[in-house]
Amino acid sequence: MAGGMPIIVLNQNTKRESGRKVQLGNIDAGKTVADVIRTCLGPRSMLKMLMDPMGGIVMTNDGNAILRELNVKHPAAKSMIEVARTQDEETGDGTKSVIILAGEVLSVAEQFIHQQMHPTIIIAAYRQALEDVIYDLKNKIATPVDVNNKEEMIKIVKSCLGTKFISKWMDLACGIALDATSTVAIEENNKREIDIKRYAKVEKIPGGLLEDSKVLKGVMVNKDVTHPKMRRRIENPRILLLDCNMEYKKGESVTNIEISQETDFSKILKLEEEYIEKICNEVIALKPDLVITEKGVSDLAQHYLVKANISVLRRVRKSDNNRIARACGATICNRTDELKEEDIGTGCGLFEIQKIGDEYFSFITDCKNPKACTILLRGASKDVLSEVERNLQDAMNVARNVMVDPYLVPGGGATELALAQALNDRAKSITGVHQWPYRAISRALEIIPRTLIQNCGANPIRTLTAIRAKHAQPNNTSWGIDGTTGQIVDMKSFGVWEPLSVKQQIYKTAIETAILLLRIDDIVSGVKKQDALNAPSSAPQEAPQASEGPEP
Repeated sequence: MAGGMPIIVLNQNTKRESGRKVQLGNIDAGKTVADVIRTCLGPRSMLKMLMDPMGGIVMTNDGNAILRELNVKHPAAKSMIEVARTQDEETGDGTKSVIILAGEVLSVAEQFIHQQMHPTIIIAAYRQALEDVIYDLKNKIATPVDVNNKEEMIKIVKSCLGTKFISKWMDLACGIALDATSTVAIEENNKREIDIKRYAKVEKIPGGLLEDSKVLKGVMVNKDVTHPKMRRRIENPRILLLDCNMEYKKGESVTNIEISQETDFSKILKLEEEYIEKICNEVIALKPDLVITEKGVSDLAQHYLVKANISVLRRVRKSDNNRIARACGATICNRTDELKEEDIGTGCGLFEIQKIGDEYFSFITDCKNPKACTILLRGASKDVLSEVERNLQDAMNVARNVMVDPYLVPGGGATELALAQALNDRAKSITGVHQWPYRAISRALEIIPRTLIQNCGANPIRTLTAIRAKHAQPNNTSWGIDGTTGQIVDMKSFGVWEPLSVKQQIYKTAIETAILLLRIDDIVSGVKKQDALNAPSSAPQEAPQASEGPEP
């Protein structure tokens, strides 16, 4: 992938490469990365098998997962991969589209650079085209959606999952994604905050059927109670969450203690016992049924808590503790001497421990108003579960994007074709040399429907010509490609929609990345280029010696 990369080494023997050669090299790098991803778009997409340096294998068609594993040297190709990461973090969907579109936007600029057109003219036209695309997208193509209509929402999530491995279990996956997203949604100051990463945890347990997967109205952690006599099933438990040790704190400054009499040692032990008894009594005073701490619980503390009929989970992750706090309404306390009644969580309906496979899991479920949840995934193997998890993350992100910005645009390449038609019509009114790069963006947008047609084995030229004729008629913005058969269908009746926020992000990121790469006219490397003949890499490098006189 690093082929043809002009590296400029800062020494006197190096010839500087011309700016045009660097721009063409950057365009080639962008096209190469896009070609890797192109076959992964659409419902008939191919999978890529990725092998990591440790010998592990991943099979996926998730754009971001593939690009993360690619080992590229060319700086322009690296920036393309960074684009996919940005898209994934921002919207969680559209990583393949953004790479394919950015590669094509660079590709259509190639002819203008060959024709000696200055990059700033191309960039100015691209910027104008981007502004018009975003305006048309919001005002002419997008339609509002009712977030509270569950059937509508399931249709939207289905259009995201249609291209994925999990598409066979579409209804189950859509239900899981919607349930999880709506559970963690919080309304604050007329703004909806949905933090999927932190509060919708996916737990993968190999074994069982994929149909057994479900969303728990609460939290599940891979922990068992610390003592065999503690209760393993409690209905309507009072839950106390701690972020402190229930063990004796060793003195940090006193590292050596002199013991002169036999009674001194028992005094020190008594101090420890009194301290642990004190903190246990402070906990027992609030009468909790379940204590969960992020730190350790000593044997003596367990003894006191068992006597008080309290169950204990210890060394729970901080992230899990935060989720439990959100689910049952408890407050995480840092010191036992500051405990108050309002810190106790009473929003949970059931605490029980189940054995799945060889491991024990604690379930804190049936919560009254859980603002956190756990998605329990079952499946044949770890590889299958990992791919299902990636697909579910995409589906949850789609649901989140629609809930935050409730507008939709037609999928299946219909939006791109409608925008291409609008840009073509506008280009007629642009005078001067700008109109050619401006018109080129409309050609670049057609790469999405063209790739969909190619991936399902239909005839791209014939299908594109027919669909362009549809879009040339007024108010026909919803005609797109059925990615399974390659037929032309009306997306309104076909039911394939995409969130507006994802599309906006795709166009902004793709065109701005292309603009950024076209502005580069030199790649200057601070790394010295080794001449393979003079300095073979296997030879040991000697330390430089001081020269005693001028070299011959």
